[in-house]
Amino acid sequence: MTGLALVAGTLVLAWWLLALAAGPQYYDAFSATARHPVGQLILFGFVWSLSFHLLNGIRHLAWDVGIGFDVHIANRTGIAAIALSLLLAIAVFAYAYAVQGLQL
Repeated sequence: MTGLALVAGTLVLAWWLLALAAGPQYYDAFSATARHPVGQLILFGFVWSLSFHLLNGIRHLAWDVGIGFDVHIANRTGIAAIALSLLLAIAVFAYAYAVQGLQL
């Protein structure tokens, strides 16, 4: 499911770049969509899925060197990946709101 979120987020990223290159009226349309609550939810889902894949990638790298195969450790690192990815996504959005006022 997060892989599909990454595909959708990549399409949104492509839309953003195309709108930026096309001119102000296209960028304004993208910006209005991104600022809408549904747009914010989609952007949050994209950031969360990116952070989740990053943390699970680190987890799998640890497995590649033989660390964390015990069942209770694997379960704990799985829960940690979910929790930390949510915290990371929240931190990214908090930074965007606080520092830049989320001016897309």
